[in-house]
Amino acid sequence: MNFLAADVIERFYTFLWPMLRISALMITAPIFSINAFNLRLRILMALVLAWLVYPLHTWPVIDPSTAPGLIEVFNQIMIGAVMGLIMQVVVAAMVVGGQSIAAAMGLSMASMMDPNMGNVPVISQLMIVMSTLIFVGFGGHAILLGIISESFFSLPIGTSILNQDVYGRVLQWSSMIFLGAVLMALPVMVSLLFINVGLGVVTRAAPSLNIFAVGFPALIIGGFLILIMSLESIGARIEWLWVQGFTVVRDVMGVPHV
Repeated sequence: MNFLAADVIERFYTFLWPMLRISALMITAPIFSINAFNLRLRILMALVLAWLVYPLHTWPVIDPSTAPGLIEVFNQIMIGAVMGLIMQVVVAAMVVGGQSIAAAMGLSMASMMDPNMGNVPVISQLMIVMSTLIFVGFGGHAILLGIISESFFSLPIGTSILNQDVYGRVLQWSSMIFLGAVLMALPVMVSLLFINVGLGVVTRAAPSLNIFAVGFPALIIGGFLILIMSLESIGARIEWLWVQGFTVVRDVMGVPHV
């Protein structure tokens, strides 16, 4: 079988478009963007997924070195990156919620180095691990790959998502960083507030009592007990946040809901 250089170049120009969109998702999406999922694995998975998607569509031949080709390269990267960044809002909510709980418990000084998020408290690490396990447990990675495969039907090559409706939807969803954090941290923070009020009453009744020697251990022990009792509701809230994230991704990509 003989291959002409023109045929190889044409294949490359058509194979480039699914590869760009899927690669942008691999760089930004949860699970796929962590350092444990190294660059070789990302490239290999992006190649395999692009190869599986390639026969399902008719791809236009656009030279990426021309002005229309450069615009299309930017569009495909933006589509994949927007999908991943929408899901990263949930991870950011885990970090903010964990920081709020750690600050209320007095653990904000105890930090661990997260290569993705930087220096974050240990409670945030717990939240991120829980959210990752829940994400993988209900097949979130498979759902995300299914959505990007369906996005080639709803957003074919040549379609741009850079419009005001998408900007508004993504900005509206980004508020979930704070709302989701409050929903997860509220039970622990409210309970610790009552503990602080009780410590204030005790200190007022016995001024000679060292509030720091009594308060910090009480807050840490009480905080951990309340956190353990709240893990079931926190896990349900994390699952709800992931489901909402997938809903927003489907709305932005124009993929019909299952």
